Amino acid sequence: MNTTTSLAALRRLVLPANAAAAAKRLAVLQRPSFTTRASLPTTLSRTLSHPSVHTRVAIARPFGSLWSYQRNYSAAVSESVQPALGDQEPTTFIEIVDKKVHLHWPDGITSRLLVNTFQIPRDIKPNFVTLTPTGLEVIWDNDNHKSHYSYSWLQNHSYDPKIMDPYKPEGLPKLTWDNSIASNLPEVSYRDVMESDKGLAAWLNNIHVFGFSFVSGVPVSTKATEELAERITFIRETHYGGFWDFTSDLGHGDTAYTDIPLGAHTDTTYFTDPAGLQMFHLLYHDGEGGHNLLVDGFHCANVLKQKYPQSYETLSRITVPSHSAGDSTTHIIPSPRRNPILKHDPATHELIQVRFNNDDRSTLDHLNGDQVDAFYSALFDWNKVVTDEKHMLWTKFQPGRVVIFDNWRILHGRSGFTGKRRMCGAYTNWDDYRSRWRTLNTSAEKLTEEL
Repeated sequence: MNTTTSLAALRRLVLPANAAAAAKRLAVLQRPSFTTRASLPTTLSRTLSHPSVHTRVAIARPFGSLWSYQRNYSAAVSESVQPALGDQEPTTFIEIVDKKVHLHWPDGITSRLLVNTFQIPRDIKPNFVTLTPTGLEVIWDNDNHKSHYSYSWLQNHSYDPKIMDPYKPEGLPKLTWDNSIASNLPEVSYRDVMESDKGLAAWLNNIHVFGFSFVSGVPVSTKATEELAERITFIRETHYGGFWDFTSDLGHGDTAYTDIPLGAHTDTTYFTDPAGLQMFHLLYHDGEGGHNLLVDGFHCANVLKQKYPQSYETLSRITVPSHSAGDSTTHIIPSPRRNPILKHDPATHELIQVRFNNDDRSTLDHLNGDQVDAFYSALFDWNKVVTDEKHMLWTKFQPGRVVIFDNWRILHGRSGFTGKRRMCGAYTNWDDYRSRWRTLNTSAEKLTEEL
């Protein structure tokens, strides 16, 4: 069940926090037992049998007092929430109409609820429905199975009509940046990350908000760096291996294994599912150069959209083929074969991924002449934005200081260097990183309500 409504409508519905809170409130109000139907006054009767057409049961002021007991049952309701329906007498109804339960909320909205799972008979109907202090209880007619649905879950997932916004962004708002962020870089300590979930949560939240984070005080060893990566989740295996430990030896026929400068790009554009996070740790360098470059792709996309809206539209629409074929035993192409540089959520139209590496781009023979011209015009505009110095964050790699970044958002590169340089690092899957971030930064109760 999914949903959409105004926050004003939500604020008029205030539910008990949990069974204990509701029971405490009932005790104060000296309400009769909810388990004995015969003892309830007619205005409090909440259980009804399957009707021939449909039956209505009213819950008047006494039950309304339960709803006005709690003011903040979810993050969507602020402390300024107004009392339920003011001084009016709130009335709630439940009805069984054919195979659906109609739940009428105190603010006048009605949710029509239907169960449809392959193992359940298509003609199943609710036999009894009951309003309890914590939610809706349904007894089904085919086997008297009892189901319980909390009020907050029903609101979150009502689809007829939609009450809550099913596309609300997760977590704190993402903050885009230019090189002025250099004065206040997101950074956490190795000890905090390794010794507490609170420190790990802060680290992952930095990545969520800014797209990257540094970790200071990391022991200068492959073992410590690998353990740091695994603090998030398992390391992603690719044709480069799992955890990397490499020098500029032209391994894998890849420019990353050279000492030449690398322009801003994202990695693994040729994978169907590009790597989610990327980590680097400099273990040793006896020469000059090799500075690290980070560029916020989301910020650059915003700039492109403002300055060159047609180019933004073109890079969001025209798809680009990519490949990895540096090794004789490797020939990787994604499925689908072609993807846009700027990928958007089809439902919200929010930018969710930047997929750009000009060195991995294949030929554009799927386009006609006009499309090729439009693409290159847009690509040159994109390059102007990405290579603008005010968008480029340069930092110096240092042993003991790890950088990790969101490869779906942050472009990275480096300056050329001399001497011997040893790096280590790893990739992490996007979904597994997001899972770890989500469970550490959102309560289990909230996560359950969102399912």
